[in-house]
Amino acid sequence: MLNHEIGFPVHIPPKELDAVFLSHAHLDHSGLLPLFYLREKLPLYSVEPTFDFVEVLIEDFLRLSGYYLPYEYLDLQAMMKHCIPVPYKKEIQVGPAKIEFLNAGHIPGSSQILIEINGKRILYTGDFNPVATRLIEGADQEYGDIDALITESTYANEKHPKRANVEKEFVSKATEIVEDGGVVLVPAFGIGRSQEVISILSANNFKYPVFVDGMALSGIEILLRHPESLKAPDLFKKAVKNATWIKKWPDRRRAVRTPSVIVSPAGMLKGGAAVFYMDSIAKKKNNAVFLVSFQIPGTPGSILLAKKMFSVRGKIRKVEASVEKFDFTSHGGINEHKSILTDLGDKTKVFAIHGEEKSCRQLVSASKKLKLRAVAPKAGEVYTI
Repeated sequence: MLNHEIGFPVHIPPKELDAVFLSHAHLDHSGLLPLFYLREKLPLYSVEPTFDFVEVLIEDFLRLSGYYLPYEYLDLQAMMKHCIPVPYKKEIQVGPAKIEFLNAGHIPGSSQILIEINGKRILYTGDFNPVATRLIEGADQEYGDIDALITESTYANEKHPKRANVEKEFVSKATEIVEDGGVVLVPAFGIGRSQEVISILSANNFKYPVFVDGMALSGIEILLRHPESLKAPDLFKKAVKNATWIKKWPDRRRAVRTPSVIVSPAGMLKGGAAVFYMDSIAKKKNNAVFLVSFQIPGTPGSILLAKKMFSVRGKIRKVEASVEKFDFTSHGGINEHKSILTDLGDKTKVFAIHGEEKSCRQLVSASKKLKLRAVAPKAGEVYTI
């Protein structure tokens, strides 16, 4: 059963902090932040366009779940007044600590955070991906000597296929569906994945209509304001120019009648315009749904992938359209983790976080095989470096 309860990590009193460093905008990393600004005036550091993304995501979070959140829109506004943008690889000083933000390769503006304090160097990878995508370069991997590595383990028990091969298959199958008169729905995260998908189609000279809807449009507007955050700004501008922006309900109804690709949040089909499109697209065998985002077990997207069933207007129905998943992950897999671990010195201690228990254990095991000290900490545990 899917748990809809909104959870927050162990609370840290804001008065005990000197500053906040944000790795990237996704809500599982940023969704708590306004709570630190109920009374305090802490500086919040990150790399643009993270702050623009955060404002869009948390505003949407408040709109959908505000009753359950321990802060209000005014607290988000207070937080936004304390944002300090920093460039990659420029050292900043906060009290006795030196801080450096490195590219994490996850979404535009995503960062790994390197902290040097009291003679110790600690790296927090955030969500990272060393493999370049159509949007951004892969994560920086030159760290020097570090005493502790705090790293995600989302896919530490999986190997990812080569991205070029996934792209080729995605575009080929999309072309096949559209040329047969069908519509391809691509439910995708509004920030990052949606913009990557239209860039992939453009880079591969996809010559059929591409529609974009929902929060993906806000993501596009932000990236157009921050071309410096992109690997290939000209490719992105071309992709945006080639796409049709959905603004009104008549546009949506026209899109589902047009052989095309429709890119729309939500990535796990929990809401957003993608649910409207499913009502029409699911009924016809010559249509397709291409899932390109991680599917949390129990979400509509995961159920669709496993059983080809979806709730349309309150009724669970069989989906006649074809359903496929394409691995456009923005997280490193086990091979990427091993590449980083291999370069670490034997004094480095590895902390495996941000993953299911099995994934964390897998990363700890891989670290120990390389003679590194490693642990999968539990929430609230304290370690001394």
